[in-house]
Amino acid sequence: MSRHLNLLRSIFQDPISANIHWREVESLLHHLGAELEPTHGARFRVVLNNVESVVHHPHHSNECSRQDIKQLREFLTHAGVSLSTYESERSQ
Repeated sequence: MSRHLNLLRSIFQDPISANIHWREVESLLHHLGAELEPTHGARFRVVLNNVESVVHHPHHSNECSRQDIKQLREFLTHAGVSLSTYESERSQ
């Protein structure tokens, strides 16, 4: 579980990290209970806490771009996931 916490820290840190791998993001989303469904090309439909978004798998590398991480951060925030809520839920 600490790897997911560390990943969330990386996602929510400023400046936005550019060395986050897609497989880590995918693992985190599954861990949080998200449903991932491939759509067109490198796009995935993600539903978490009744919030829906589309995320993009990186095309030419396994690392997500800063823009991808920014969009992921916004999606997680809208879905009610933040670093503080995750930490408080795990400490109970």
